[in-house]
Amino acid sequence: MTPSAASSGPGAPGLDIPAVTVAPGDIATTSLTVRNDGDIVEAYRLEVVGDCAPWTTVEPTRVSLYPGTSETVTIRLAPPRSPQIRAGEKPLGVRVLPTEHPESVRVLETTVQVEPFHELQTEIAPRRRRGWLRGRYRLAVRNQGNTPVQVGFTPGQAGEELGFAFTPAQPKLEPGESAEAGLRVRTAKPVWFGAPVVWPFTVETTETAETGDRKEEQSRWDDPAVRAPLDAEFVQIPIFPKWLLALLAALLALLLAWFALVRPVVRSAAKEAANEAVQPRPTPPGEQGPGADTSGGSDSRPGGGQASGAPAGSGGDGGSTGAGTSAGGGRQSSATIDLKTSSGETRTGTYKVPKDSMFGITDIVVANFQGDEGVITITFGDRKITTIALETFRNQDYHWVTPIKIPENDTVTIDVTCAKPGTPATGRQAQECHEVLNVSGVLSRTTQ
Repeated sequence: MTPSAASSGPGAPGLDIPAVTVAPGDIATTSLTVRNDGDIVEAYRLEVVGDCAPWTTVEPTRVSLYPGTSETVTIRLAPPRSPQIRAGEKPLGVRVLPTEHPESVRVLETTVQVEPFHELQTEIAPRRRRGWLRGRYRLAVRNQGNTPVQVGFTPGQAGEELGFAFTPAQPKLEPGESAEAGLRVRTAKPVWFGAPVVWPFTVETTETAETGDRKEEQSRWDDPAVRAPLDAEFVQIPIFPKWLLALLAALLALLLAWFALVRPVVRSAAKEAANEAVQPRPTPPGEQGPGADTSGGSDSRPGGGQASGAPAGSGGDGGSTGAGTSAGGGRQSSATIDLKTSSGETRTGTYKVPKDSMFGITDIVVANFQGDEGVITITFGDRKITTIALETFRNQDYHWVTPIKIPENDTVTIDVTCAKPGTPATGRQAQECHEVLNVSGVLSRTTQ
């Protein structure tokens, strides 16, 4: 059995078969000559043994030789491009087994130099991140080559607005090993207002192969892997969004409107109310001195009083009282309608403006001191002023800067529908609803 030179490299002394160099993913061949030096016809079976056996074949695998003849067989090596095929020297053996004389079996040996190759897979997730000042990303790296490598990362950005930090900065990976690295991106300054700012950037992955005590940069490799840089974006959102600016502008407009329009009106109304509060109060009945004007006097009787010169109210229980003092073109006057209504009924109480007079009403006070339930409607002449649910108040007052004028013989009317009498201070539920309306203003003469 005589070996022949390998097709992919020179022979090596001390080997039965010349050494072979092969790159993963490629094919290398060598040959072996088998000769029958015996005196009978012999068949030989050839088998590959060793670490290279899974990806090495012999063609043909069986030869038959007459005495004194020989035949050359081809050894084909085709290692796959995989991290499992580590770079370096690997033993290769070919067992030659004679059929007739199995005791004469021989194993021919050689070494196979598997060349290194470099392949790195990297991914970045997510591709887009939003934040005020910083964003975090994840880099997944896998060594698909057949040599250990140390991985490095090189960020790229058009300007210098972003800062980058990798953790870990240079992970080491064995063939087939995966690792993750964190990337933190930070901007130099915040965006206070306006639209979001998009910062695109790239990340290039570099690797350094370790061979013994020296390191070999990728640029020196015979077959450097070509990888496009990873693209990603950081979207910097403003601290104050657009809708907040619109809200602040609306609040500022409301504040200006308050100081320019509403506040002066409120202060004027408060001042007028204070002036009215210090006006002379009507003289109580029975305390008028000699010669006092008694045209606004009142009489007192069960069921409620009635203003002087005014007819009784249509409700029967309603009444009114009036009093006043001289006040310029008229006199300050007030009238009270006191009305009691049975449960489930509707009754009416009125105050009638005297003849040849004009009543300018500026204030009314409605008292529901029992806490009755039902509805009360207040009408000045043919104008309905308000309708109120009794259970919503105990005392209610209204004030007008401009008096509401009621001519002679017109009435101030209250209509009360009693749903349920309330409970007064005595603690016992009343038998009837009881409401009191007081109107005040200026009562002036229309004729001299």
